[in-house]
Amino acid sequence: MNFWKLYIASFMSILKLLLITALGAFLAHDRFNILRENARKHLNAMVYFVFTPALIYSSMSNTLTFRSMVMLWFMPLSILLTYIAGTVLGWILIKTIRVPHHLHGLVLGCCAAGNLASLPLIVVPTICKDKNSPFGDEVVCHKNGLAYASLSMAIGYTYAWSITFNVVRIYSPKISNEVKVDETTENSKSATENDPENLLKCPCGALVMAEDIAKPNGGMDQPDFECKVPNGQAKVPERLNIMKILAHKINNMKTLIAPSTMAAIMGLTIGVVPQFRKLLVADNALFHVVQDTITMLGDASVPAMVLLLGANLVKGLKGLGQQLPLIVGIIMVKFLALPAIGIGIVKGAAHFNLIHHDPLYQFVLLLQYALPPAIVVSTITQMFGFGEGECSAIMLATYSCSAILLTLWCTMFMWLVL
Repeated sequence: MNFWKLYIASFMSILKLLLITALGAFLAHDRFNILRENARKHLNAMVYFVFTPALIYSSMSNTLTFRSMVMLWFMPLSILLTYIAGTVLGWILIKTIRVPHHLHGLVLGCCAAGNLASLPLIVVPTICKDKNSPFGDEVVCHKNGLAYASLSMAIGYTYAWSITFNVVRIYSPKISNEVKVDETTENSKSATENDPENLLKCPCGALVMAEDIAKPNGGMDQPDFECKVPNGQAKVPERLNIMKILAHKINNMKTLIAPSTMAAIMGLTIGVVPQFRKLLVADNALFHVVQDTITMLGDASVPAMVLLLGANLVKGLKGLGQQLPLIVGIIMVKFLALPAIGIGIVKGAAHFNLIHHDPLYQFVLLLQYALPPAIVVSTITQMFGFGEGECSAIMLATYSCSAILLTLWCTMFMWLVL
């Protein structure tokens, strides 16, 4: 396959995403106002709770078997290394250009999470279908390439909704404000002890009814409230404190165990256990209609996320010039530093026989290090209600550059594995 055919194959895959992005921006324009803010929030919820878990489950259950897990064991580790390397480089970028605190999670997410969903599923089969493909027989290449890309997508989505989601959540203004409120409450407790007037404000939430009932001029009984603050502490039952702590811990665990994580566990279990595969995945399975229904729901995940990305594009265009240093830094991380690191990791693993010497498999592993930021990052920022404009500007710039840079890296990767 010559350079121009490879360029066209890669460019067309990215062009499809750009066209859907443009449609999302068109639908969110003030003149039409179809994807308004409330609609985007509801669509985000559908992506998070329905479409993405369905996509992860169907991909993993359809493509994973015990044999493939043994052969492809290095792929989950390789994708995890992309997250680790991207997070480290993103943190260096944050410290270098002094990114505002509320954008730290966005920058780390964009540097760590690559688009392991749509791009490999489009690029790899397209290369295999070409009559001049260097990866051998078209049928075998397409079958293996689709399996590699599907596994890459499933693992990437699982990492994105577990790692990236929580990184962005930690740095979101909502979480930061909650921490500040807790600190303010602690300070107000000590202030109450020293200032009698602050007792009337009762910041600790320990407002109780006084034992004595005051009878003003009207003669009607009116309860008098006071703060019970013995020794500077609110009178709160110890059991209530323990219950609050347990509820807080349980809430954090629910956040960590995202719906996509549960879907990955279910998909892995059904894919690896032969009895479950016979019931759900096989062509003549008893509950094959259930599997087809879930797969149909999962197919809506990528278009919905790309539409949301386009809907936030107007904000991104307004702040494109202001975020220029940040955008340039992320482009250097995603398209210069990470691919170079990926070459060292994959070639080193092949040298020590940690991965099998299938050129297509090594190509997919290398491709994972040269992808633009995951579209799911835009969905996550939309969920938390901050950084949508900056995220749209980053996505617009990186995907525009990937039309050229990703093609160049694909050419380099094919030269390295063949």
